[in-house]
Amino acid sequence: MQYCGDFRTSYEKDAVVFQTPFIKVCMALFLAGLLALPYLLKGEFMWVALQIVIASIGAVGLNILTGFTGQISLGQGAFFGVGAYTSAYITAKMGLSFWLGIPAAGLMTAMAGMVFGIPSLRLKGLYLAIATLASQFILEWIFIRWEPVTGGSYGINVPRPSIGGYVFDSDSSFYYIVLAIAVAMILFATNLVRTKTGRAFMAVRDHYISAEIMGISLYKYRLLSFGISSFYAGVAGALYGHSLKFVSSEQFGIGVSIVYLAMIIIGGLGSIVGSIFGAVFMILLPKILSLATEMVAADFPSIARLAISFEQGVFGLIIVLFLIFEPDGLAHRWKLIKAYWKLYPFSY
Repeated sequence: MQYCGDFRTSYEKDAVVFQTPFIKVCMALFLAGLLALPYLLKGEFMWVALQIVIASIGAVGLNILTGFTGQISLGQGAFFGVGAYTSAYITAKMGLSFWLGIPAAGLMTAMAGMVFGIPSLRLKGLYLAIATLASQFILEWIFIRWEPVTGGSYGINVPRPSIGGYVFDSDSSFYYIVLAIAVAMILFATNLVRTKTGRAFMAVRDHYISAEIMGISLYKYRLLSFGISSFYAGVAGALYGHSLKFVSSEQFGIGVSIVYLAMIIIGGLGSIVGSIFGAVFMILLPKILSLATEMVAADFPSIARLAISFEQGVFGLIIVLFLIFEPDGLAHRWKLIKAYWKLYPFSY
């Protein structure tokens, strides 16, 4: 007797990330496309691709905290800054290697995140959001005032990484380092949410009283979630600083925190893939609007100034309309598309 279909006969097979040969082939082709991007994109387009990969790391980290554990954070931008300044201090002022600065940035930011995550033991919802907002302002004040470490308002010039005598000075070469780190961290997050720790995060999110009755330590897993999320933010912030070759306090304001929160909401809360979709959407949308504005300005110079002034308003309007008509995020839409083609042409 022969069978057709996708059958899983053990928990191990059910927990496999890439469950079918078709998915493995698709992921291999997708990875090959990512590796080929530096040969296809140049100039500003390569820079945008680099920023999307960096933003994906930070968005995944924030989704672990907010989407999977249910803890709202408005301090992600400041935690980015902690990672960027840590790596900048280690590489630029101490003269140590980039390969030491990146993990140190993640660990230092994780410790800072756990310190500022202590209010989560007593607060939740909007009260926790205000507490994390306070951390944003506190860390911004430290960035400006702690001049021996941060350089104050002057900032710090940051070197690009090197191996031997080769320096990853161009965006195309640095892209491969960022991509390798991003793939490793996204795979780790994908596996994390399928482990005991990830299930504990979701239990705390869905019903913390029942989780505590079941023996899940709310204090432990809330702080752990803050630590992991902040580690991701620190690594992303360090990579961002090295991509710019300069770190300054203006780069890590409250606007960055809001943008990253918008990424995971638009992409889909509680979804690793949704985090990536949200990062792509939020990085590309302003660029597309800027290009559209330039095109309008070229054809109609008289309304160029008006178009530029409306650019931010259109950006906000698109996000609001998206949340109204697709409240579950791009990840939900992606699931619907996959389900449609999986059953096509027999939709019943």
